[in-house]
Amino acid sequence: MKDTIIEKMYELSRAPYQKYFKKNDPWQIDKTKLLDYPEGSLGLGLGNFLYKNHFDIQPKLEDHDIIHVLTNTGTSVLEEIGMQYYLLGNGKRSLYLYLVTLSGTIFYPTKINYFFGEYKKGKTALPFYYLDFSKMLLMPISSIQNTFKILS
Repeated sequence: MKDTIIEKMYELSRAPYQKYFKKNDPWQIDKTKLLDYPEGSLGLGLGNFLYKNHFDIQPKLEDHDIIHVLTNTGTSVLEEIGMQYYLLGNGKRSLYLYLVTLSGTIFYPTKINYFFGEYKKGKTALPFYYLDFSKMLLMPISSIQNTFKILS
């Protein structure tokens, strides 16, 4: 039940967040073209992630799915909240991040150790949340992960 409530909150907040808060331009890339990127590249990793999870590219929110790929984070409600804790530890600050971490803490107080562990992982990695990933699609995922110490 908690998962359903949080998923509905996300659905209701996504459109206004995209329209009023996200200032970046949508990427000019088609989901099917991502599968043409070289083996091991960030572009192919994103394409595989989208297809595996039956997702489409969300304009102005492409970076969110890239973070999933780079941190190897799943898409369950708990994993989504954990990823926001990771990003908090990595230095990201946004209204959306604060809302997700606050609601996640309230709805899942027994998972605070998991959330804190994700926060510590984000703190260990070098800041990368702000990168322009649209220009990095040809780069190998492992190079980005190693350079920024993303997986620990």
